[in-house]
Amino acid sequence: MGFRFRPVESSFYDLFSEFGAHLVSGADLLAEMLSDDADREDVARRMREAEHAADETTHAIIKRVNSTFVTPFDREDIYSLASGLDDIMDMMEEAVDLILLYQVESLPSELSNQVEVLQRCSELTAEAMPRLKSMADLEDYWIEINRLENTGDKSYRRILASLFSGKYEAIEVLKLKDIVESLEGAIDAFEKVANTVEQIAVKES
Repeated sequence: MGFRFRPVESSFYDLFSEFGAHLVSGADLLAEMLSDDADREDVARRMREAEHAADETTHAIIKRVNSTFVTPFDREDIYSLASGLDDIMDMMEEAVDLILLYQVESLPSELSNQVEVLQRCSELTAEAMPRLKSMADLEDYWIEINRLENTGDKSYRRILASLFSGKYEAIEVLKLKDIVESLEGAIDAFEKVANTVEQIAVKES
């Protein structure tokens, strides 16, 4: 009978859990950026710092993979998961940066729906990362992320319809569309991460 040997050291799991905390921080900063009284320069600065911290965690994961003989699960899955998490943070940071750079005076209220989805996805992903160690109780996570992604898609289509309704100036439409697409990209990236976790769980079961 074949079996798999897995290392007992927990550094990989700790790093993925650390990344989950970065995502929660990033989503909260994104929500703060949308508030009417936000100091956008300060929020954008803190978001850049959060994104840099997430990059450092990504690099630590990759370094650990390259220096570890036996990994807790397949190397390509570790790379894929780390890359997917990094993509989420990049997309959220992009949205914050665009709001600052484009100097958008008024953001559609509908954007708060997208950000709420991102905050919930961040919380769920942060909760799921430590469970990679046991691969237990993960199915509810990827099912709920999929549901949230569908909710985000519906909201995205409504926002686009609003943008092209004629109540916005053409230049504002272009600016807002870029921001909305960054938010949508982040939500899609959460689903990609959930799919990767599902694939890992199936392999390890």
